[in-house]
Amino acid sequence: MDNSVIIALDFPEQKQVLDFLERFENERLFLKVGMELFYWEGPAIIHRLKEMNHNIFLDLKLHDIPNTVRNAMKSLAGLGCDLVNVHAAGGMDMMEAAVEGLDAGTQSGRTRPLCIAVTQLTSTSEQQMKNEQLVHVPLSESVLHYSKLAHMSGLDGVVCAVHEAKLVRAELGGAFLTVTPGIRLANDDMHDQKRVATPKGARSHGVSAIVVGRPITSAENPLESYEKIKQEWAGVQQ
Repeated sequence: MDNSVIIALDFPEQKQVLDFLERFENERLFLKVGMELFYWEGPAIIHRLKEMNHNIFLDLKLHDIPNTVRNAMKSLAGLGCDLVNVHAAGGMDMMEAAVEGLDAGTQSGRTRPLCIAVTQLTSTSEQQMKNEQLVHVPLSESVLHYSKLAHMSGLDGVVCAVHEAKLVRAELGGAFLTVTPGIRLANDDMHDQKRVATPKGARSHGVSAIVVGRPITSAENPLESYEKIKQEWAGVQQ
């Protein structure tokens, strides 16, 4: 999945998703299905998108006791998603259980979904982390610590902001995925994101894949916006 532009489907219902995808004709996309869409439509939306030959990042951010996460991942593995995630704050036992569940639920002959861990949300500022989570180290240090735990737990990578990806890559190597949301073109609204970057900035930091939602889904011409982001993402040499 290296060098992917993942489109976050910021829609509550399947009809809106299908109307949106009509603009992309027969192009194979990497799509993120989050909580809002999955909780409303259930597994049916994953089956429909896989029938259309798209890659799927199922973004449910599991965070529970290890046994619950293991069993949940066993179920999710059967949906045929390409990428799933957990919260690193759940700890190593939980992350190891997630991988065990994915292995157990993946059909023979298929590759298990990649599993990444959320470190600190890109909507979280350093001040919020310190005041609300009572984490009194720099935000980048917290992200790197969670990344190391995820790596030791056998996960495939992490979700982090662009500016932390370079630190993670330097410490854990390029094979360990860094998936970064909060991507905006230079003149875009930040919305509720705090730690944002452009596609060009993300690529220059060695990011594996970027997640882009509203700059594409809310654009007057989503296909044009998608192509512009792809071109900027591909235009910087690593």
